[in-house]
Amino acid sequence: MLALILNIIIRSIRLDGSLFREKKLFGEAGIYFGIILILVTSLITIVPNRTFLDWMSDSYNLGDISNPPIRYVLLGSLISWFIKSIYLYFVGVVLFPSKNTKVNLRKILILVGYAHAPLLFNIIVINVYLLPLFLITYIWYNLSLIVGINSLLEYKSILKSSIITLAPIIILLLYTINQVLSLGQSTIFS
Repeated sequence: MLALILNIIIRSIRLDGSLFREKKLFGEAGIYFGIILILVTSLITIVPNRTFLDWMSDSYNLGDISNPPIRYVLLGSLISWFIKSIYLYFVGVVLFPSKNTKVNLRKILILVGYAHAPLLFNIIVINVYLLPLFLITYIWYNLSLIVGINSLLEYKSILKSSIITLAPIIILLLYTINQVLSLGQSTIFS
């Protein structure tokens, strides 16, 4: 079992598209492997989050900022896993399927779990100077998700899976930019 989950992790980190086509990895044990990856990566993410909170506290004189309790971290990661999986299922399978798409929600849940493997590298973000690695692992996670969606949903174009996967991030980024720009305008003309 340990050899199988290590194989899944290594292949997901290598962005191996054939990982997401193997039927045996999406069987009964697949959902448990996905849950293990989700929970382990959410626990590992506590390390760079603590580093970021310490940096923010020191840089902006915010005082002591405490970590959220572990149960909230785990619960939040499971909830976001379900939300992301439901979004990918609805958009990728219901709205924009390919001719060969025959996937259920359980397979999407497993896919999102497997795609979390690059986030295991967040454990090395132990000081402020390594914080950019947090962004690199997140980009790597998204690339793994794009490869997985493209492979599992049998899309012919990587562009389609990229748009489906990155649309919420792009919308959030545009919304944030809009809010920052409108905040800047209100203070200038007030």
